[in-house]
Amino acid sequence: MKFIYQRRCNVKIFVFIITFLSFTNLSSQNKNFKIAGDTFLVALPLSTLTATIINNDKIGRKQFYKGFAISLATTAILKFSINKSRPDGRDLNSFPSGHTSVTFQSASFLQKRYGLKYGIPAYIIASFTGYSRINANKHDLVDVVAGAIIGIGSTYLFTTSYQKQPIEFTFSNDKGSSAYLVGFNFTF
Repeated sequence: MKFIYQRRCNVKIFVFIITFLSFTNLSSQNKNFKIAGDTFLVALPLSTLTATIINNDKIGRKQFYKGFAISLATTAILKFSINKSRPDGRDLNSFPSGHTSVTFQSASFLQKRYGLKYGIPAYIIASFTGYSRINANKHDLVDVVAGAIIGIGSTYLFTTSYQKQPIEFTFSNDKGSSAYLVGFNFTF
């Protein structure tokens, strides 16, 4: 008799907790959009990385690292080669939005690797981050859309859907004996 047990981890709850903590932080700081964007810039990639750790998803973690690195490199190269002025005139690093490329890379990774039920809340957070950059007068819509395209594109270069590995549980006995055998088979 074989039973297959699949370990399940609720990444959705984790993403909700990070989101809740981030919004709690926002309300204590008078809903300052710039601070919100800065908070999500760190919180979303960290929660995405944590999701790969919770799921013991070493392949996904490597895919996340690759997409993250490509997103950062592409954004940096474009920022310093295009030299577009920010709307507030502070410097010439407006195009594309780094905050947006990072958060959309994380959101698209969650969606591509673990499905829409994890991707949709992450996309909402990433979209809010893009909006916060426009609201803070650091970027215009073109900068934010370009950042989103870079983030999503870098994820889709490397990321595959997550396939949970089953843990097999077996129970057997020898017909002429009173001995029983219980075993687990893990696939890595």
